[in-house]
Amino acid sequence: MTELAPLAVDDLAPGIDGRRPGTIATAIARRIRELGSPPGTPLPTVRSLAAELGVSASTISDAWRILRSQGLIETDRRRGTTIRAQRDTDAGRAWHVPVAPGALNLDLSTGTPDPRLLPDLRSALGRATEDHQVTSYLDQPVLPALETELRRRWPFEAERITLLDGAQDALDRVISSTVAFGDRALVETPTFPPILDMLELAGADIIELPVDAAGVRPDALATALADRPTIAVFQPRAHNPTGATWTAQRAGEIATLLDDTDILVIEDDHSGMVAGAPLHTTGIARPDKTVHIHSFSKSHGPDLRLAAVGGPAAVLDPVVRRRQLGPSWTSRLLQQVLLDLLTDTDAIASVAAAEATYRTRRWELVEALADIGLGVEWTGCGLNVWVPVDDERNTLVALAAAGIGAAPGRPFSVQPSANDHIRLTISAVDDPVALAAQIAAAVNASQQMTR
Repeated sequence: MTELAPLAVDDLAPGIDGRRPGTIATAIARRIRELGSPPGTPLPTVRSLAAELGVSASTISDAWRILRSQGLIETDRRRGTTIRAQRDTDAGRAWHVPVAPGALNLDLSTGTPDPRLLPDLRSALGRATEDHQVTSYLDQPVLPALETELRRRWPFEAERITLLDGAQDALDRVISSTVAFGDRALVETPTFPPILDMLELAGADIIELPVDAAGVRPDALATALADRPTIAVFQPRAHNPTGATWTAQRAGEIATLLDDTDILVIEDDHSGMVAGAPLHTTGIARPDKTVHIHSFSKSHGPDLRLAAVGGPAAVLDPVVRRRQLGPSWTSRLLQQVLLDLLTDTDAIASVAAAEATYRTRRWELVEALADIGLGVEWTGCGLNVWVPVDDERNTLVALAAAGIGAAPGRPFSVQPSANDHIRLTISAVDDPVALAAQIAAAVNASQQMTR
């Protein structure tokens, strides 16, 4: 087999006029297409290209990472970095978070609600099927009565409201339709792993922003604006994984910083009605530049696969049109079930009780962890607790040995954090004190593994 001649630095350098990884990756992708180099063609070394462009080797490494996420290049120790034969989107952070279903006695890795606390669907399903019929494939994608109810609840005046198949479907569709290769995207760090996967698959240059108890830090956001990002994906409450939640003041500060920009903010309100804290949004100040996603999976059932999305027509109309080429609409039968649940007294009471229970379980676990010396940075709200540990890999192994599943912390960031963490979903924790003791034992065991 004839060995392919490597591309020289001079082959790639023309047309690269930026110094950020996303800009460099975009220019290199374009240059590879222009040259028509076949799959397997070796690329210059990181150091040689960095020297030619006058940037750091880490900048080129980040550009390589972006190109790998797009399936344009691949790296192995034997051949170095080469042009890839085909796009590969199978790998991603999201698949490293949950443990195998049924593998452990207590799985706290999934982020799912407690099935025992979901409203009873039987009555709603019965009423929904009594007079259900699809009269046309061209009917509106959202039932008019459901849209009226959603608008009554919506936190700001949204130009469009539609219904999609859960928060992740909504995030994927909005990101896919708004992010171009090389766009700079603001995200919290840590954040929900699929958000990072989706942005990288879209070719975004990700800018991570640290969070505190009230969410995205304004000082970090102000600094990042100098890089001229075009999109931001934030979780305004029950932040996954930390539980951080915007205050009214913080939402106002974020909106003020973004006021003179065209940055589109995508708000992922994934815990919705069981978040355990009030919702504050940038949509009040910036309704024309905010897409708000409100999921009903945690409150009414993951298998309903329902999330409402509201925002500017310029963003949501293309999403709806593109969707008409595929599934067209979210099941109107399930929409009718949701409408029933949102207006039924018993279902409303059930959701409120679930929210209160989750709040109690979270608080008791955080207190129990603090009592044994595992302090969580802030109490927060929602279904997840972010626990600092000395060695997350060893802690996960020790927990698994005790029959407990937890999510590793590394997939929640673009770059591995200097501090290891695990994420615990508290939704089904009946005995927080006993669980805290088991976690303490696992942490101690992991420390012994390290020595």
